[in-house]
Order: sequence, then structure tokens, then C-alpha cells
Amino acid sequence: MSPLKKPANRKSSDDFVKSVTKALKQAAKEARRQAKIHGTKVWVMIDGKVVGLKP
Repeated sequence: MSPLKKPANRKSSDDFVKSVTKALKQAAKEARRQAKIHGTKVWVMIDGKVVGLKP
């Protein structure tokens, strides 16, 4: 093994992925809430096309 590479710490990686997933879900929820408050659309990509949806 190269001295520059360390073995992957699986638990730390899993915890990181879980925390990032939680943060992204919270951000999406807040974006939908803000769009609803201001009467704007939420823009998402569906089947390779950008589509504006009502929240």
C-alpha cells in the first residue's frame, strides 16, 4: 500500500453521507417553502428537461 493512501474509514464515510443527505433534504424542503410563500415555481430536472413545478 502506498504511504499516501489510508484505508477507508467506512463508518466515518457512512456518517458523512447520511449528514449530507439530511442537509440536502432540509434545503429542498426550505426551497419549496420559500417558493410557496413567494408564489414562484420550483425548477427541477425531469427526464433531462428543466420543468417548473408549483410547490
